[in-house]
Amino acid sequence: MMKSQPRPGSTEVDAYVIATDANVRPILQRIRRIVRQAVLDAQETMGYKMPAFRRGRIFLYVAAFKKHIGVYPPLTSDEPLRGELRPYANEKGNLRFPLDQPMPYDLIARVAEALAVQYSR
Repeated sequence: MMKSQPRPGSTEVDAYVIATDANVRPILQRIRRIVRQAVLDAQETMGYKMPAFRRGRIFLYVAAFKKHIGVYPPLTSDEPLRGELRPYANEKGNLRFPLDQPMPYDLIARVAEALAVQYSR
């Protein structure tokens, strides 16, 4: 049986995930899966020492913190979606999803899709 080659950038992202707290790892792994499902041609990479996804250029960064998962950069298009994100947005528009609340994976998938479109222009 032939072993598949790792995806470009995935080894560094794997190392980032492994270095996080055990309770955060499954959250990051699920976010990785949903972004790849939401944006089929997304490639994993690292940027600013955070896991990132690119389609030509990076459109999404994700990072684990002590009390939240951060998603960057801010979404500037799709006003209805931005309205749904207000409870999670800081003053710059970056998103913080608290670890002590259910993770809104469907919302994160929609953000990934919208950011992929926003940064493909």
